[in-house]
Amino acid sequence: MDSMDEIYIERANNELLAAYSLKKLSEEPDAKKIFNIPLDTTFFSSVISHSYYAIFYAAKSILLTKGIKTVSPEIHRKTLEAFKKYLVETGILDVKLLEIYKSIVIRADALFEIFKAEKKKRGDFTYTTIPQANKGFAEDSLKNAQIFVSNIEKTLRKK
Repeated sequence: MDSMDEIYIERANNELLAAYSLKKLSEEPDAKKIFNIPLDTTFFSSVISHSYYAIFYAAKSILLTKGIKTVSPEIHRKTLEAFKKYLVETGILDVKLLEIYKSIVIRADALFEIFKAEKKKRGDFTYTTIPQANKGFAEDSLKNAQIFVSNIEKTLRKK
């Protein structure tokens, strides 16, 4: 059986795939026809939500490699705080990312800010905004999730 950190990173990639698929379904009339979806229907709020969950599961994955497990209640807050405390403030992630990129320094603080921003957007745009208004935010969320998950995956491969 796979370790839990591998299961979480797999889940993160699954969430990214769902986000990409829903974005494509929101934008392509031919895809909508296949599923008999009205042309004015979009799923951008879901893209934001799935992007957030990609980041969340990637963070849980790397935390588990350090022996840190977050659980309910308030699992999202606890995961965010643990990510910052054990990976950002200690500099663990900076060193790993520096090894991966050599000439391009991506600070772990930037990844933390992406995680924090996506957590906030998930709440704001999942519960309070109509889906069609979220296209720009969905595109940003998807880009951020891709950056976050790919960097966590590279770090995990180095372990």
